[in-house]
Amino acid sequence: MDVPGYIDENAPAFFAALKQWLAIPSISADPGHHDDVRRSARWLAGYLTAAGFPEVEILPTGTAAQPGMPAVYAHWPAADPAAPVVLVYGHHDVQPAEPLAEWSAPPFEPAERDGQLFGRGASDDKGQVLFHALGTRALLAVTGAAAPPVTLKLLIEGEEESGSPNFGALLREQAGRFCCDVVVVSDTTMWAADVPSMCVGMRGVIDAQIDVTGPERDLHSGSFGGGVPNPLHALAGLLAGLHDAAGRVTLPGFYDGVAELPQAERELFARLPFDEKAWLAEAGHSGAACGEAGYTTLERIWARPTAEINGMWGGHTGPGNKTIIPRAAHAKISFRLVADQDPADVAAAFREYVAAWTPDGLTAEITVLPGVRPCHSPIDSVAVQAGRRAMQRAFGREVLFTKEGGSGPEADLAEILDAPLVFIAVGLDSDRIHAPNESADISLLLRGAEASAYLWDELAAADLR
Repeated sequence: MDVPGYIDENAPAFFAALKQWLAIPSISADPGHHDDVRRSARWLAGYLTAAGFPEVEILPTGTAAQPGMPAVYAHWPAADPAAPVVLVYGHHDVQPAEPLAEWSAPPFEPAERDGQLFGRGASDDKGQVLFHALGTRALLAVTGAAAPPVTLKLLIEGEEESGSPNFGALLREQAGRFCCDVVVVSDTTMWAADVPSMCVGMRGVIDAQIDVTGPERDLHSGSFGGGVPNPLHALAGLLAGLHDAAGRVTLPGFYDGVAELPQAERELFARLPFDEKAWLAEAGHSGAACGEAGYTTLERIWARPTAEINGMWGGHTGPGNKTIIPRAAHAKISFRLVADQDPADVAAAFREYVAAWTPDGLTAEITVLPGVRPCHSPIDSVAVQAGRRAMQRAFGREVLFTKEGGSGPEADLAEILDAPLVFIAVGLDSDRIHAPNESADISLLLRGAEASAYLWDELAAADLR
């Protein structure tokens, strides 16, 4: 029997187990479901133990005063102590399911329909975590080996959907235990079911709020208009000045850390069957594409940094008129970052920019939340090429490359563990992750298991050190 044959034969048991896991509402963002997150960790630990991992442990996170949600760690040493060490990262927590009325069936009663497995977490990320166990068992069954050709470590966290508040500390505290030669991430998507691809980078993000204040109370605009600075006017100008006529962000030094997009990546992006009109229709029927001049739409959303105004408020917003100079104005702003930008540098540049734009008589207070750093995997790296070969063996066709605009803890994994990232994932944009009716393509989850089986062979043969 070959790897695909083993996977097909064991698919019913795999999906029966996955449905059990999906039925656990492990919503880390909701304190009312924290016991379910812990139950999810126990379920996964039991499953991995039954799958053959000789070492499985549930790892607490946070502190005694502020405990976090548990991660699950599994370790399966290779027979050869000199074999490469591979750490697989994923998460077992899920997004809230609201609005419940928009689900065609209860989100935690998983069901199969039309080749899809529906349920919260089916794609993001339980289905894509679990296929690694199936792929590993397939490889061992076909080769007759007692251990995989690489030392496998699985680190599955329980707070990714809450921003991974304790994950960095866990990595630093146990970096020696998690030490590896490559990190495999299965928490992203492919371009399409018939256009397999690998992600090679994710943007980082920082979120900020600016509060501009002037007089101690609202003022009558007839008595004071034109004589004192208006916080809303000042904030509107400040926000409008964030971009120049070419769509570039105007913060001082904003592009100093930006790694230019290699020509090879630009050429591969250009080969993707991108329909801009269809993309605009999916983007809420947006009227036109726009952004930084000199870059395509895909390059802008994957490989270029951005500044976005997420909200702005102040003054009178109720019915009727109220002729005032408001005492304060507020805005929320986010910056998407690309390699090799540092969130701290961008936050400092934003503070400098705001200080320069704030007129006399007004004060501006800036609040910046902890940022997430961007990550990038060169397409010509040994690890990425090994992953590409594994994906191509599973799909039987060329695998292209993409990037993603979202953000996660991947940069911490790469930096703290000092290991390259390889993204092996089979999710699709149509999976509706974070939305009602999330689902995963059943055939693609099995293809992911096949790619995982081949990946261990490819990484074992690669010169990762």
